[in-house]
Amino acid sequence: MKQQLLDPRYDFVRDGDKAFIIAFDEAIREIGYESGGSIGNGYCWGRYMIIYAKTGVKDKKVAARIYIRDNGIVLRLFFSNIDKHRAYIENAPEFIRLPFIGEHGDCHHCHNEKEGFCKFRKTFTIHNRLIEKCNGVVFEFEKPDTDKLPDYMALLKEFYTVRKGGKG
Repeated sequence: MKQQLLDPRYDFVRDGDKAFIIAFDEAIREIGYESGGSIGNGYCWGRYMIIYAKTGVKDKKVAARIYIRDNGIVLRLFFSNIDKHRAYIENAPEFIRLPFIGEHGDCHHCHNEKEGFCKFRKTFTIHNRLIEKCNGVVFEFEKPDTDKLPDYMALLKEFYTVRKGGKG
């Protein structure tokens, strides 16, 4: 990844953001997820995107993405069964809790709802408050930095069981 980011097309990416990408790439590989060293098109999420999926399995479960935008990077994490991890989230640092409890990604019961059900809705309870988020735009951590990397990795390990030998 470090070599990839030396390409002139990534010259607009700030050094701190490059440092985070490199550190995150190494840390997530230790728990069994990788990008294959690939930085792809960002489509509507940014100029570029890095996708981290489970290694060594047929069904590539995505755990994280990094969106590379003109104004910085965004770390997006993918979670299910959030209520199962309620205590962890309620006791996490504020910057970890914010994507779960903040207004960003709130479900507005859009056109995808059929008979009260939406396959894109994430519903969970934090601090006795029912929260509904839209799976399409949720769990984004704006401007992540290497100082917070241990907390991001702890959150990932909470949701993605890590087996001995580094494989999740």
